[in-house]
Amino acid sequence: MITKVMKVGIISREDYVKRTIAIAKGKYKPRRDEPSIWFESLNSMSQVLSSDNQNLLKVIIEHKPRSLAELEKLSDRKKSNLSRTLKTLEKYGIVELPKKEGKLVPKVMATDFKVEFGLHYSKPVNNELENSTS
Repeated sequence: MITKVMKVGIISREDYVKRTIAIAKGKYKPRRDEPSIWFESLNSMSQVLSSDNQNLLKVIIEHKPRSLAELEKLSDRKKSNLSRTLKTLEKYGIVELPKKEGKLVPKVMATDFKVEFGLHYSKPVNNELENSTS
């Protein structure tokens, strides 16, 4: 199995909004080593990356289901729950849901997660972000 590591960060909603505005204005350029996914709290991250969802990712990797109906049988999860979970995982870039022959085919895009958080994400090096929102 190929390991695909995704860097995840924790940042407050307020600081995330400031960061996004600064990026949009061209006043802050994210560093290459910064996380690609941001969560508002450890709690919200733990909901998305719960053990149930990690098990679901393993099922997708191991069995390569060709539809949500097939994944429903393999995972013992109801289609409505499964669909909601996959849409959330897709939103964060953890899975992709391309259509093949009219069916959604789940594909895992991240197998491992490196979590980073700290005060420096709300105030990047040299206060770039703080100064860029003024």
